[in-house]
Amino acid sequence: MMTANHPSPRLTRLMQIAHAAGARIMTIYNTDFEVEQKADTSPVTDADTAAEAIILDGLRTLDPGANIIAEEAVAGGAVPHVSDEFYLVDPLDGTREFISRNGEFTVNIALVRNGVPVAGVVYAPALSRIYAGEAGLGAVMAEVDPHAPWNEAVRYEPISCPAMPGAGRKAVASRSHRDESTERWLTENHIADTVAAGSSLKFCLLAEGRAHLYPRFGRTMEWDTAAGHAVLAAAGGSVVEAETGMPLVYGKQARGFDNPAFIASVSKGGI
Repeated sequence: MMTANHPSPRLTRLMQIAHAAGARIMTIYNTDFEVEQKADTSPVTDADTAAEAIILDGLRTLDPGANIIAEEAVAGGAVPHVSDEFYLVDPLDGTREFISRNGEFTVNIALVRNGVPVAGVVYAPALSRIYAGEAGLGAVMAEVDPHAPWNEAVRYEPISCPAMPGAGRKAVASRSHRDESTERWLTENHIADTVAAGSSLKFCLLAEGRAHLYPRFGRTMEWDTAAGHAVLAAAGGSVVEAETGMPLVYGKQARGFDNPAFIASVSKGGI
């Protein structure tokens, strides 16, 4: 497992890139920013595009020639061919949370290999909290101030999923996209308590043991989930398709990179 002070060099670099993007986001967050609407009616701000530019530049420096699938680039028509290994980037996950200024938005960067997210970083700059995980090495979290330079002496805390309890299970649900299917699932599965959260933080709450399950029946895109999925998997959890129970995979270009309904869990076997 990853030790408290030694994430891999690549994962550390991904955290640094996410931190730089988060710093730019916070600069815009503290202004009277404008909100526009994309073709799919979802909101977008200058923070989305500015953060993505920083991430793309950082990834190309880290990994020249890398295949990168990034939300705003795809929205603009730049859709690269899916390869065996590629990065998935959501520069500002939870734009609605950003607009409402509740702090629950994140920078998401994931490395996908053969359809599996093998490394990921989720940075919540307004909360000064970063999560990271890598397959076979474990997951960590740390307090990282977006207003200060990156500190090489960051103190990392290893995190891991708790055991799934037989009773008293807690679920985390979307703050902005909760629907009837989710409410029905929560009732049918006798969930004792729910926690509302925005963006990919929901995966991270499972990874650090603050909840046990995250059902999602509304539409999500691969860049919304890959980084959080990687952190959760590195911490010992899993994400499976709600209908089939099969692992959620990435690179689904034929369906426009959207995900089917899924269940994230602290256990390897789903519920």
